[in-house]
Amino acid sequence: MEILPPTVARVACAAPWAVPAAGAVAYGAGSADALSRCAAAIVVALSAMLAVRGYRIGVRCEADRLVVRGLLWTRVIPRQRIRAVTDFPAVRWRTATGRSRWTPVTAFMSGGGEFASLGEAKAQCVARLRRWARGSGSGRG
Repeated sequence: MEILPPTVARVACAAPWAVPAAGAVAYGAGSADALSRCAAAIVVALSAMLAVRGYRIGVRCEADRLVVRGLLWTRVIPRQRIRAVTDFPAVRWRTATGRSRWTPVTAFMSGGGEFASLGEAKAQCVARLRRWARGSGSGRG
């Protein structure tokens, strides 16, 4: 089961990366040397990657594991190692060696200045994640 923030939140995470990409295209187009064009191409590629990852933020709840997709990394957590889902929101879990860890779920973070309906939708996402982590709600979408 996929738990994703509202589309408007996903677009808001992806859209800002268009700015450095557009700047890099303009810089590369106006540049004559290969090094500048190469640097611009790298910025465009990184911006595109971050825009895609920004749009895809969320979690995927599978039968035996949780996949948390953030802006910069993806963390896979075995379901039996999950201890709690906090209000931050973050997943508290233990490694195979018993070390305590936590993984923030940035997709569902709320802050000041956001519409109340958006914050409520994110809170519902956290509640669904908690139900799945407790064992009730797996396999339901």
